[in-house]
Amino acid sequence: MHNYDEPVYLISVVAKILEIHPQTLRQYEREGLVKPSRTEGRMRLYSQRDIDKIKLILRLTRELGVNLAGVDIILQLKDKISKLEAENESLNIAIMEYKYKNEVSQKKNNYGLLVNKKEIEE
Repeated sequence: MHNYDEPVYLISVVAKILEIHPQTLRQYEREGLVKPSRTEGRMRLYSQRDIDKIKLILRLTRELGVNLAGVDIILQLKDKISKLEAENESLNIAIMEYKYKNEVSQKKNNYGLLVNKKEIEE
């Protein structure tokens, strides 16, 4: 099985899989909606990620009636949301690590106070 991002599908194969004309794929590329890889011979190669993105584009245009300019905006917003979610996750992890370190530090301080208190009482 191929990697999700590995470009292995020719334009004719993708067109057949998605039941669309190859010219539609070329138009999506011209509009900047998809960016297939190119071989040294300049043949377009699509990854599974590209195919899934094209499926989303088709759903937006066919089922929801969104034009290609709208699709572009939606895809940009979707990417921005993904980046913000990843950043949010990183910040949440950093906060949890900070809280844990402070908790451990506080326990060490409390333990040190208890030990010192016992030494003083003896």
